[in-house]
Amino acid sequence: MKSRLITLSAACVTLFATVAIGLAQDPAAKNDDRGPRRWHHKRGNPVEHLTKALDLTPEQQSKIQPIFDQAKPQIQAARQESRQKVQAIRENTMTQVRTVLTPAQQKKFDAMKQAREDMRKARQEMHDALTKE
Repeated sequence: MKSRLITLSAACVTLFATVAIGLAQDPAAKNDDRGPRRWHHKRGNPVEHLTKALDLTPEQQSKIQPIFDQAKPQIQAARQESRQKVQAIRENTMTQVRTVLTPAQQKKFDAMKQAREDMRKARQEMHDALTKE
């Protein structure tokens, strides 16, 4: 199990390194809308999008922009609250699962959890390194 985990971790690190090198060599690829990045970060200004799609007048644009400006912090707060709720549910679930396991299984379970956390941190570091300009 441990060697399998090490192999999987090494494979993931290699994959991330390959992607990082590829993006570093082609900076234009960072702005490619076809990439695996989260789609909602690629939308841009919604008023510009609506202006193009609906041929909004400048007056309409000036009325619509404050609506989006007001909604943005509400959406961000709702997303954060949702993330926190999901995290609490996951932690509760894992705690319940752990109590059912034998001590040997708990040890493996804890190692799996730590490996997952290490990979999450590695992905975050990779993301930070790629977006730092």
